[in-house]
Amino acid sequence: MYEYIKGTVVELNPAYAVLEAGGIGYYINISLQSYTELQGAAEARLLLHYIVREDARILFGFTTRAERDIFRLLIGVSGVGGNTARMILSTYSPRELVNIIATENAGLLKNVKGLGLKTAQKIIVELQDKMTGVGAGGISTAAAGMATPGEGCYDEALAALTMLGFSRAASDKALRAILKENPGISVEEAVRQSLKKL
Repeated sequence: MYEYIKGTVVELNPAYAVLEAGGIGYYINISLQSYTELQGAAEARLLLHYIVREDARILFGFTTRAERDIFRLLIGVSGVGGNTARMILSTYSPRELVNIIATENAGLLKNVKGLGLKTAQKIIVELQDKMTGVGAGGISTAAAGMATPGEGCYDEALAALTMLGFSRAASDKALRAILKENPGISVEEAVRQSLKKL
């Protein structure tokens, strides 16, 4: 029903933002990822997902299309509601989530508050094929800033690998070897190649 909202940031905290557009203040639930992107912004444009329940009408907002696409995939899994999906996206970036699902790391996914092992396994089984498409298209373009080469690439790739459960020392060794061979590699490709070496 609603595609996006563009307006003045009236209030911002890690769980929600209030945007004023056309003289109306909209209360929009956001993830920590979107909160980080919005910090310090006077104006914002959020992509929306509107949920209608018997007892409530809820807006969820996202700074990137990839994050919204993954949110929609997550709430399509039985037992995963809007708040659980937002918690997952607050814990892991879209890129990290795609990697977790691609590597079938249910143990890491269940670390999300309120998510049990069975639900984590169900998310992986149901979304593995669908997430691959999102990762190939949406994330690399929507979060293009994450694919910068050089030292930033190393830091982000190392963080992603350690969040996936690999030791920092082993991840560091694999990444340094990959970046020595391909200094201009993107974060996504560095993580992908590191996963093959680890």
